[in-house]
Amino acid sequence: MSPIPANATITEGSEAVAQAVRACRPEVISAFPISPQTHIVEGLARMAADGSIDSEYVRVESEFSAASVLAGASAAGARSYSASSSQGLLLMTEVLYASVGQRLPFVITGVNRSISAPISIQIDQRDTMSLRDSGMIQLYVESSQEAYDTHVAAFKIAEDPDILLPVMVCMDGWVLTHSYELVSTIEQEAVDAFLPAYNPPNFLDPADPKTWGSYSEADVQMEINYSVHDAMQKAKSRMKDVFAELAGICGRDHGGLIEAYRCDDAEVVLIALGSVCGTIKDAIDDLRATGQKVGLIKIRCYRPFPYEEILEALNGAKVAAVMEASFSMGSEGSIGLDLKAKLCNRPDAPMVVDFIAGLGGREVNKDTVATVVGKARQIADGGRPLDEPMWIDLNRDILP
Repeated sequence: MSPIPANATITEGSEAVAQAVRACRPEVISAFPISPQTHIVEGLARMAADGSIDSEYVRVESEFSAASVLAGASAAGARSYSASSSQGLLLMTEVLYASVGQRLPFVITGVNRSISAPISIQIDQRDTMSLRDSGMIQLYVESSQEAYDTHVAAFKIAEDPDILLPVMVCMDGWVLTHSYELVSTIEQEAVDAFLPAYNPPNFLDPADPKTWGSYSEADVQMEINYSVHDAMQKAKSRMKDVFAELAGICGRDHGGLIEAYRCDDAEVVLIALGSVCGTIKDAIDDLRATGQKVGLIKIRCYRPFPYEEILEALNGAKVAAVMEASFSMGSEGSIGLDLKAKLCNRPDAPMVVDFIAGLGGREVNKDTVATVVGKARQIADGGRPLDEPMWIDLNRDILP
């Protein structure tokens, strides 16, 4: 058994995020409670109260206000942070879109929770997926340790002068935020060296007045949108460098934009993101023990979408089975749509099949994964199914 590092403790996932944020020295934190995110901002409130974090902690009356404080503080040149979930993220939407267009590089934790109606506080990823077109960079994590490390990286990515975009770190509610696991922190001196104080290239200054977010006409609107898209494309290579640099500091490598797990000779490759990837890895190990050639592509960076890395990892696979706890009503899963759009004209690409699993907190276990793999094998042998996406564990007996 490996010895426990001196800087590792059994920590709640929310507390791990709060510790990571504290280490990044944000100047402004905006806070509004919503389950299952609340423990993060509660942890930061305790730190602000005991003086262990030197931040302006702003308690607001709604998530819209929380996002507005983020935008205003960032425009003034301050490193800024907030967290929200589910309906709270939807209430933030207007401000988040505007913040992208104004190139405001704050960090926000998106704690994944189902959206209503009916009201549910269980896990799925439709809340953060609903913001996939906003222009924010979206990073998804599998564990509390990865959440800690990714938040440290997120500030450096957001504040890069060639990027200057909000970064949302997405983590599953309850399973990660309220569970305890061994989490290793990074020494403050190492974080400070990795992430120096923010030096904004532009900020609101009464001595040098500027206009931000003003009205635009058709002669510049397309170019402004393209500049955001271009920054996201540049972010792909920069994120790889940031992740590698951080791995060299802390000794933990979670991968680049994706993590390919046992994909080298895989005939069926599962594609997923979030905490379910841990379950999928365990299931793959069991299936491999029976001779089945199965692998996993864990998407760490969902926006910008890492299709080049995914295609490379799919080399030789017969079928890519996307497992996702999100769904675009009237169509299919969000990841499946992205993947098909990028791979549809590639003669070397495998068949892509979408599986909806885990919506509204429905359990996804190793048996669920085995079911998906079995269906994917049937599809690979017999052709594309007519009924797609495929809904796993759907109880049709209670449908109206």
